[in-house]
Amino acid sequence: QFRKTPNHANRSYSDCEDVLNEAEVNSNWTPQEKALHEARLKAKAKRRLRKSSSRNSTSESFSESGDLAGADPNSPKGKVNTNDRKSRTGKGRGLPKKGGAGGKGVWGAAGMVYEDEEPDVRDPNYDESAQGDTVYAKVVPEIDERELEKMVNPIVQEYFEHGDTKEVQELNLGHNKYEFSSMAVSLSLEGKASHRELTSRLLSDLSGKLLSQNDMGRAFDKMLKELPDLILDTPEAPQMLGQFIARAIADHVLPMSFLDCYKGKVDCDHARVALDRAAVLLSMKREMVRLDNVWGVGGGLRPVKHLIKEMNLLLKEYLISGDVSEAERCLRDLEVPHFHHELVYEAVVMVLEAKGDKASHMMMKLLQSFWKTGLITVDQMNRGFQRVYDELPEISLDVPHAHSIMETFVDLCYQESVITKQLRDVCPSRGRKRFVSEGDGGVIKS
Repeated sequence: QFRKTPNHANRSYSDCEDVLNEAEVNSNWTPQEKALHEARLKAKAKRRLRKSSSRNSTSESFSESGDLAGADPNSPKGKVNTNDRKSRTGKGRGLPKKGGAGGKGVWGAAGMVYEDEEPDVRDPNYDESAQGDTVYAKVVPEIDERELEKMVNPIVQEYFEHGDTKEVQELNLGHNKYEFSSMAVSLSLEGKASHRELTSRLLSDLSGKLLSQNDMGRAFDKMLKELPDLILDTPEAPQMLGQFIARAIADHVLPMSFLDCYKGKVDCDHARVALDRAAVLLSMKREMVRLDNVWGVGGGLRPVKHLIKEMNLLLKEYLISGDVSEAERCLRDLEVPHFHHELVYEAVVMVLEAKGDKASHMMMKLLQSFWKTGLITVDQMNRGFQRVYDELPEISLDVPHAHSIMETFVDLCYQESVITKQLRDVCPSRGRKRFVSEGDGGVIKS
C-alpha cells in the first residue's frame, strides 16, 4: 500500500510496523483491544527512550570547558544538578567526605582528641568579666532522703565484696549523711564477721573526711533506739552493737565521753546490754589499743598458721564430742572455702597417727557429712588426699604402718562414697618385704 517516497524512505522498519498496527486497530479491533494495544505501544516507547538515554549517559563525558558533550536537554538524566555533591564523573565510591569528620555539627573522626579551646571573643555568650576566674570542678549531686536507702544498700553490699573505701567516699550524702553509718551497721549485723570487720574499717576511714564524730554519735544513738526492731532479725544485735561502739571509741570514731552520756538515762534493756558490752571491752583495753580482733580476722585475711591451728582444734574437739553440726558451724565461721583441703589433710593425718579404728570411722563420718552438704567440694577433697599421698613416705618414718592404715581408710571412704574411684586407685601401696628367703629353705636373711 505504501509507495516509496522521500518521506517514507527514512522510516525504519519498526515505524512502518507501528503504522500497520495502527491501521489494523482502526479497522477491526474492539475498543477494549484498542486500549490494551495503545498501552503496549506506550510501554514500548518508554523502553526505547530509556535504552537510548542510558546509552548516551555512558558515552558522555565532560569537555575541557566543563559542558556536557551531546547532552539531551529534554532527558531527565541529561540535566546537570549544580547542588548535587555526588561525583559527576561516576568514579566516586559513595563514601562521606573526610571519613565522616568533615562538615559542621559532626563529632569528628574516631579516636580524635579535642584540646581545650580559648574563649572566642566573637561568641555571643562570651563574658569578658568572667574570663580568668573560670573554675572547672567535679560536681556530685546530693542524694535525696527518699532515695538514700535504695542507693546505700547496693553500694554497701558491693563494698563487702571489694573492700575499697575510696569508692564509698565519693558519695555526696548531704544533710542525712549520718544515716549512712546506721544503714551500713544494720546490713553488717545480718552478714558475716568479715562484713562487720569491713564496716568498722569503713567507719574509721570516713571519720573526719565524710562524717564527723557528731554524725557518728547520731548514727549510733539511732541504732540504740532501733534495737527492739533489730533483734527480730538478729537476736545477738545488742552484743554486736556494743562491740561496734567499743571499736568505734578505740578508733576515735566516737568521742571518749559517748558512754558517759547514757549513764542512768537508758530505759531500754537491749540498749543497756549493748552499752555494758562496750564498757566491758573498753575496760579490758586500758591503754586504748585498737580493738582489731573484736570481730576476728575474717576469711583469707587470717595467717595460714592460725587457720591450721583452728582446724586442728576443730578436729580434736570433734573427736571428743562427736558433734558433726558443731564442727560444720566452726568450719563455716572460718570463711575459707579455698583452704578446706587443709582440713581434709589434717583429718587423714590424725587417722594415721591415731590408735584403733574409732578415729577412722569418726573422720569418715565427718568428711561424709561435709561432702553431702557441699561444704567441701570434690576438688578440695581430692587435693587433701593427694597431699597425704605425696607425703606418705615421710609420714611412714614416724608411723611404720601408715601405708596399710591409709589403704584401709581409703577403701572405707570409697565404700561410703566420700571419694571417687579414681582417687582410690592412685593410693600408694608399699610392696611386701620378705624377711625370710622363700628359695633358701627358710633361712633368715641377714
